[in-house]
Amino acid sequence: MTAVEEVVNAAQLRDFMRSWATGVAVVTALLDGKPVGCTVNAFTSVSLDPPLVLVSLTETSQTLTAIRDNHTFGVNILAENQHHLATHFATTPPAHRFAAVPHELTTGIPTLTDALATLTCSVADTIRVADHVLVFGRPRRHTSPAATTPAILYAGGYRALA
Repeated sequence: MTAVEEVVNAAQLRDFMRSWATGVAVVTALLDGKPVGCTVNAFTSVSLDPPLVLVSLTETSQTLTAIRDNHTFGVNILAENQHHLATHFATTPPAHRFAAVPHELTTGIPTLTDALATLTCSVADTIRVADHVLVFGRPRRHTSPAATTPAILYAGGYRALA
């Protein structure tokens, strides 16, 4: 008996991934001296020895261009009351994403002032996979998590920890 190979299409994969609860973060960088950023939920730790994290960005991302130019980036973990920032950084045209969003430069990298926690990184490596680029970051500076709960994305919507 031979196995029948099935292929999961993009819609099916998206549906499957909605059953995986993730945190929500905004990845930030500087492009020509101006802050850029985008919402991601593809962020994870890779290694503790040496410390490494990974973000996955689409090949056409302006944020990826900035990261490639400067070899640095920030990760801003959003709190549960910051769903509006996740939507803002995912849907607003890139040139307007930082308008009216409090931020500061931390070691030359834009970070969101009110994020639950922030991490600045230097790029350790990048790997192109399909239409995305995996960016491996070496953490340089972080802020400890605030005394609040994180934004959680599950089943296509934002949730709160119970």
